Amino acid sequence: MNLPPRWVRRLILAPAVVLATAVVLTTLPVWLLLGAALSPFLPGRLRALRVLWVAVTALVMESAVLCALLALWIAAGFGLALRTPLLQYLHYQLVGWYLRTLYREAGRVLRLRVQIEGPDPDEYLDRPLLVFCRHAGPGDSFLLVHALVNWYAREPRIILTERLQWDPALDVMLNRLPNRFIPAGGGGTHLERRIADLATALDHNDAFVIFPEGGNFTERRRTAGIARLRARGLEDMARRSEAMRHVLAPRPGGVTAALAAAPDADIVWVAHAGLDHLFTVADIWRALPLDTTVHMRWWRVPAGEVPRDEADQVNWLYQWWERIDQWVDTNQRAPGNHERG
Repeated sequence: MNLPPRWVRRLILAPAVVLATAVVLTTLPVWLLLGAALSPFLPGRLRALRVLWVAVTALVMESAVLCALLALWIAAGFGLALRTPLLQYLHYQLVGWYLRTLYREAGRVLRLRVQIEGPDPDEYLDRPLLVFCRHAGPGDSFLLVHALVNWYAREPRIILTERLQWDPALDVMLNRLPNRFIPAGGGGTHLERRIADLATALDHNDAFVIFPEGGNFTERRRTAGIARLRARGLEDMARRSEAMRHVLAPRPGGVTAALAAAPDADIVWVAHAGLDHLFTVADIWRALPLDTTVHMRWWRVPAGEVPRDEADQVNWLYQWWERIDQWVDTNQRAPGNHERG
């Protein structure tokens, strides 16, 4: 489905969310009674009420963020000063509050926990970062950005799919910050240039985030990626990708563009395991309450250790992706080193 024009999203979708929130809150006792009535007939402990609480919380948060964004727009001289450092800082603070609140509620209601293994946040101080993350499961982007903003005190710049702009709060908030939205399936010949533009001039607390796989892991996408490499005559990459069972073949173009644009940035590789089996709404429904721990592994590579030749960078990317694949294989059920809340 094509994304509607910006004026439709701002003048119709956003007010519709606020109106829907008011209707839901007004009729909340009815929804609670309905959820309580259905709970005995559904598997899982109070599944309907848990889902209802998370849905209502998300809807209220969405409306609260939209109202806060409107207030910031007015405070910025009706949008004229939105790109100033102070307004950018306030928007990142809003992002942090939004993610922190949703994470807390998911942990409390769905019994979802995150454990991180890797360098302490203090090791990242005063260094620009390029963050290359595995992409699998519905919540990895949310957890990664939450960690960067609230645990590592970073201001992330992210390459995102344009479909996220269907969410009014994310649409407004992320378009005001230095992010780039690309069409599903990639941005064509201009993608690498857009990545390089976004990764340029990172300061001490910036983190450029990209998912080298280009999409969430599925077996169909894994097979298609291998076939695409063979069709291009890249047999060595195809064989290496076949040996990796938990990740898609990485797409080097965006990684090499980011490395060229930010040669002084340290590199952070991120792997995660725990929500890999949840691909559809039905999968999530059957798993509720999740009662699970998501394990995340972070590796930091100083800028001085990054290969500078593009061919070496591609090989280096594959070596790290093979390492991430092995980590996922052995850590899907293993505990991490320390828990963040």
